[in-house]
Amino acid sequence: MIPRYSRPEMVAIWSPETKFRIWFEIEAHACDAMADLGVIPKENAEAVWKARDVPFDVARIDAIEAVTKHDVIAFLTHLAEIVGEQEARFVHQGMTSSDVLDTTFNIQLCRAADLLLAGMDRVLAALKTRAMEHKLTPRIGRSHGIHAEPTTMGLTFARFFAEMDRNRNRLEKARYEVATGAISGAVGTFANIDPMVEEHVCAQMGLRPEPISTQVIPRDRHAMFFATLGVIASSIENVATEIRHMQRTEVLEAEEFFSPGQKGSSAMPHKRNPVLTENLTGLARLVRSAVVPALENVALWHERDISHSSVERAIGPDATVTLDFALHRLAGVLEKLVIYPENMAGNMNRFRGLVMSQRVLLALTQAGVSREQAYALVQRNAMKVWEKGADFKTELLADPEVTAALSAAEIEEKFDLGYHTKHVETIFRRVFGA
Repeated sequence: MIPRYSRPEMVAIWSPETKFRIWFEIEAHACDAMADLGVIPKENAEAVWKARDVPFDVARIDAIEAVTKHDVIAFLTHLAEIVGEQEARFVHQGMTSSDVLDTTFNIQLCRAADLLLAGMDRVLAALKTRAMEHKLTPRIGRSHGIHAEPTTMGLTFARFFAEMDRNRNRLEKARYEVATGAISGAVGTFANIDPMVEEHVCAQMGLRPEPISTQVIPRDRHAMFFATLGVIASSIENVATEIRHMQRTEVLEAEEFFSPGQKGSSAMPHKRNPVLTENLTGLARLVRSAVVPALENVALWHERDISHSSVERAIGPDATVTLDFALHRLAGVLEKLVIYPENMAGNMNRFRGLVMSQRVLLALTQAGVSREQAYALVQRNAMKVWEKGADFKTELLADPEVTAALSAAEIEEKFDLGYHTKHVETIFRRVFGA
């Protein structure tokens, strides 16, 4: 991913230096296990650790690979240059390239997931703070983009909190799913390497042994991982879309923080655009683009092929780096979001009480009017508000068929805003706990 949409902490996980360091640790731990089993001399296993604090020369490995056309062999050749050819002669014994590559990939995905979980925690904290701050701040709820009934800004944030909390749980499960390693040799039979080696390496690297690998770790695990990233990205877009709507000039219930010196348009000096949330919408598309290739990687030929390899070299870093950046960008937007309660109140009253129509409808039915007749009575008065800008309550009070069923006091009571917020506390307890 390009630096513009990257955080260095996540980029570092996918750097060649990190990758080769993990390769080394896998090989060194495998040598330790083989020495404990008496398969190789202990002094050879100990000699491998001489490379523990030696930086690997990425350019040198690339130069060797240019000749060998094989990345793992190029690395092993360079490792032998550091450790000594005789000392390193037992490195990779009984192993196959996928043992190193797949185990490393899963380690990188686990480390990436840890950073993503931290990013989600920041988003969740921001959503909770804003939800509590605006728990009872009235706002019009919309369906089909049209005014529906009153809600609160706090409920809007609480809804997104609950969604992101579900996503955090999904990501924890996805991390567990990919936290497996395989050191099982060609076609996964352990014919040339003892299963105890795999158990030791996985224990040292924070993984579980893959129950059965066919030279590669099954890719349904990775499909779930990247699908989860796609769902999280969609939830980010869900929040971003709401903020973009709120910042529209005709709505202006909230807007992204506009910093001193910031410019909104090269042509129009007055502009304050929702550029960060628009950016998040685009980044979500990029993350989701990794999902289908990950699903298609599940079906490999026989015990292995490498059709998945080129895909994962791209989607591993790109999807995790992009989502990591997006989570922290979203958290920053939420933390600094400027909210306008007065505009929310103005929008809710724009149609002069119309949003209370359901309460009047229900009251008429409870007063003995049939639902069909009650709907017709309320709708004909509501349409005067839509079409003529009339005041809804005034029209109801002037309608003899309505006042025949409801007193003026009963009609007045149906316009109490508090009616719509009486269960906010119950919802908050469900979302955030006691």
